[in-house]
Amino acid sequence: MNPNVFDDPRITAVGLLFEVHAGLSARFATQLDEHGLSAVEFEVLTRLTRSPGNQLRMTDLAAQTSLSTSGVTRVVDRMERDGLITRSACPSDRRSSYAVVTPAGLRRLDESLPGHLQLIEDWFTGQLDPAALNALLDGLRQIRDAVHPCATAGSSDAAPDEEVTRKTPDSSPC
Repeated sequence: MNPNVFDDPRITAVGLLFEVHAGLSARFATQLDEHGLSAVEFEVLTRLTRSPGNQLRMTDLAAQTSLSTSGVTRVVDRMERDGLITRSACPSDRRSSYAVVTPAGLRRLDESLPGHLQLIEDWFTGQLDPAALNALLDGLRQIRDAVHPCATAGSSDAAPDEEVTRKTPDSSPC
């Protein structure tokens, strides 16, 4: 085996991405734990509050996260028990339900957000000048849309018909 094969910039790029993710995740987990939230719970609350009416269909919430539909159900069950979110019936489809942020969930998010934003500034966005940050955001969106085309399912930034038809090789529509 050629020892220089591991100097391939593709391996370096993915390795750096994993290292950055691991480092940021550790910092975020410590800060969120101070507010009684796991990283997944914070993600769920954030995705819900960034969606119209502070709610998403459970299937859209699963599509936007790295969780399976059963994983979302377990997280929502736990968060509902803790009073952070509630379920509401979907009026147009009796098989579907919405996860909705409660006032207690909004308060918890409001309490944790200032520290979270400070960590993002200190350890991520603040490390880059504005041009580098914009280039990184553009690149990350392009890659995200290729590897996780359902990441915006049910959100207001995707056209309704776009959610259903967006495809990448070896993927299914949202």
